[in-house]
Amino acid sequence: MKKWIESCIFLPTYLNEKKLMRHLSGKTILITGASSGIGAQVIYQLADVHCHLILVARNEERLSAIKNEIESKASATVNIYKADLRNEEQMGAFLDFLHSFPKGIDIVVNNAGLSINRSIFESLDRFHDFSRTMAINYFAPVQLLLSMIPALRSKHGQIINVSSVNVRLAPVPYFSAYQASKSAYDVFLRSVAPELRRSGVVVSSIYLPLVRTPMIEPTSAYKKVPAMSPQHAAKIICKNMYTKKKKYQPWWLLFGQIASIFMESFRDFTKRDKRGSL
Repeated sequence: MKKWIESCIFLPTYLNEKKLMRHLSGKTILITGASSGIGAQVIYQLADVHCHLILVARNEERLSAIKNEIESKASATVNIYKADLRNEEQMGAFLDFLHSFPKGIDIVVNNAGLSINRSIFESLDRFHDFSRTMAINYFAPVQLLLSMIPALRSKHGQIINVSSVNVRLAPVPYFSAYQASKSAYDVFLRSVAPELRRSGVVVSSIYLPLVRTPMIEPTSAYKKVPAMSPQHAAKIICKNMYTKKKKYQPWWLLFGQIASIFMESFRDFTKRDKRGSL
């Protein structure tokens, strides 16, 4: 039953592998958060393409395993870099590493992220939850993009931001750190997108629903909720590399936006009604 529901909610994505290979042949693609989940699946989708993959994540052991697996069996060449992009020193060294490639970068896939599900009353002495979430979901991709814009502009490249449907919905309890940080980068990217597009840089936002990745494992409630597979999410991202559409979002998101606004208004009305009855 659950699989049937998921197949209806997450309609299949057809990936034209010939188009993908033709469009990406000879190009250099940077993928952040590449050691697991969606990032790793994007790598496997691109493995048979004659392209250059630059992978960054904190887990060097996993990155090395992926590199060895890809280069021993497939067409893509791989460079890996271990870094915590929240760390200013490590980010600076990583940017120097990126600028060392004479051919530059054609596509940046911003996939690294952090999610926190916690009540505000459990966060009163946990300001670090907000600072570290903002660091990886907002400051890191902004710093990366500012450094990469000249190269992307010269190559008429593409920025693909792996975002969440949450940023398109009304705010919900328990996700203040996550939703605020993801929304911050989404607004930033949509703000600069017209300028970038005029200079030849394609900007694409991928608004994904819940995806069954290691990031959601700590939240036990998610085990019973329909979720997209990381393989499906990777197909959506790779397809965008040749369609270059401005955004992807699930077919039902518009209805979700209407429902979330209605629910928010209903909560406000209920609170006012309770105060009025006191």
